[in-house]
Amino acid sequence: MLYEIPTLVYFSINFTNLINAMPKKPFQTCLMTLVSLVLIGTSSYSQAQVTGSRLATAMHNKTANPQKHIQQLTQQAQAWDQAIVRKDQQAIAANMADDFRQIGPNGELENKDSFIQGLLDSQLSIQPYTVEDFEIRLYGKVALLSGRTRIQGEYQGKSFTSHYRYIDVYVLRDKKWQIVSVQITRLAS
Repeated sequence: MLYEIPTLVYFSINFTNLINAMPKKPFQTCLMTLVSLVLIGTSSYSQAQVTGSRLATAMHNKTANPQKHIQQLTQQAQAWDQAIVRKDQQAIAANMADDFRQIGPNGELENKDSFIQGLLDSQLSIQPYTVEDFEIRLYGKVALLSGRTRIQGEYQGKSFTSHYRYIDVYVLRDKKWQIVSVQITRLAS
């Protein structure tokens, strides 16, 4: 897998000491936002998008390694999608926190157990799918992963296509990222 961060990000992060030395916090935030606007570009699983919020978090959190976390979360999201397609219960569950919740496209609420059982339904098959507009935003020990996907498969003998935009909330607990929440919004076909 190819993982790229624009060179300008590295250049911008090297200004951390200069920006932190500035006396007024609103000016710091404004400057970081302005610098980060230059960084916004296309994104996919192979190139995580760097946004102003994440850059600001990375610049203020000196113990964090944002590139490492972005790469880890990207790989984890891909592995979870693949586990869902192949119905690997153990791999699906390992990515999820015990307090996991999903809000579906019609407002329905799922917990970890009901979410997994729905995926493992013997009458459901999902074809491999891709994620478009993939983005990761880091906020300390919280990460927001979002994207858009079109899932095709079969349920109870009938073909279906589901096109939606989602946001996954991951939390870093005991040095391990786990998904705690998913929100799905259905898109027009």
